[in-house]
Amino acid sequence: MTACAIEPTAENGNDDPTPDAPCAITADGTYAARLARDGDSWFPERWTLDGPEPYAVPLPAHQPEEPGTEVQPMADGRVLIRRLSQRRHAFSLLYPTGPGTGELLLGAVECPDEGTVLRLLPPAPCGQRAYAVAVGRRSTALWLVAGGAFGPEHLAEIPGRCSGGVWLDRRGRMLALDREVGGRTKAIVVDLERGGEVSPLLQIAAGSDDRLLLADPDSGLLLISSDAPSPGKPRLGWGVLGSSLPVRFPESLRLADRALTPFAIQPGQVLQPESCAVGLRIDGPFGSWVGVWRPAERRLHQLAAPDGWLAGSGLWTEDGVLRLPYATEAEPCGVARMAVPTAGGEPRGGGTSEVAAEVAADAADAADAADALEPEAPGPVAPRPVPLQQAPLARLVTK
Repeated sequence: MTACAIEPTAENGNDDPTPDAPCAITADGTYAARLARDGDSWFPERWTLDGPEPYAVPLPAHQPEEPGTEVQPMADGRVLIRRLSQRRHAFSLLYPTGPGTGELLLGAVECPDEGTVLRLLPPAPCGQRAYAVAVGRRSTALWLVAGGAFGPEHLAEIPGRCSGGVWLDRRGRMLALDREVGGRTKAIVVDLERGGEVSPLLQIAAGSDDRLLLADPDSGLLLISSDAPSPGKPRLGWGVLGSSLPVRFPESLRLADRALTPFAIQPGQVLQPESCAVGLRIDGPFGSWVGVWRPAERRLHQLAAPDGWLAGSGLWTEDGVLRLPYATEAEPCGVARMAVPTAGGEPRGGGTSEVAAEVAADAADAADAADALEPEAPGPVAPRPVPLQQAPLARLVTK
């Protein structure tokens, strides 16, 4: 079992590496938070994204943060911070107070087992609560670390080692995790309103590793990773939450010597998963750039990222504009509106001429950025959510 205990306070400090995600964004796209650098020092920074122009507010504490410190924006504008010291994970809420930074201590979670790793889950849809998982040798503890009545609260102990973390609904009730048991990883659903009740979500083949990477509650579109089509080699696929049709693995999402990671799905496309645009981070020998893909088009568009892109971060508007946060020396807080090709091939969105020029240049000469077109896929895609392969989710996600 994962051994963790609540402690009232914890000191600053951290031995973790810098987190993979450089910027966390609230589910409604109002705020973002990240660790920013000032010389050799790190400090939390909150971005406001819902005004006419984005702006950043620094939230430095009395001493610099360690690189592995995690931050997460809340819907009220405060920033949750997790600091590690001596295997104790301390949580606080930071907020601006005139020229300084206010800090509300929430308490700490102690993980005495040296092999236990605690990390924040992606921002909850409500923006008022925050969750974390403590992954031990044989089980995973689920914690409510902000938004509870009395500090960090232990919610459930889940057998197996869990990774990932994807919200399946707008209420923040259904949480998908990728659980490793017996050497195989399968996506499961944790029902937070039923004491952490666990149900299967995704099993493509008995011997495959099946992970959920991204989900959109409006359309039911799921982006998954599985080695079922080619054992030992994970591939990107897509399905529909609750669908009776099998998961598909498009050739357009398979690029040699490049890693594709989905980071945002276009919201608001109710019961229209085929029309949802998906933003992907593409990593290759020439760096990182942006991919845009829709199930109905069967084509991957590759676009230049803005200078200073906080790679892997971004969000879609309902009308199909991709917004990418970036930070440069000249512009430390910026959001690029990407000109995204539509089904007809025309750019869409309010991108500036500079961004459009970058996109055109990238299409011509950067990193083999020719569009990949896959063969015609057999059969129609279900336009409504019904059970996904072997995962009986209809009763869980429609309430």
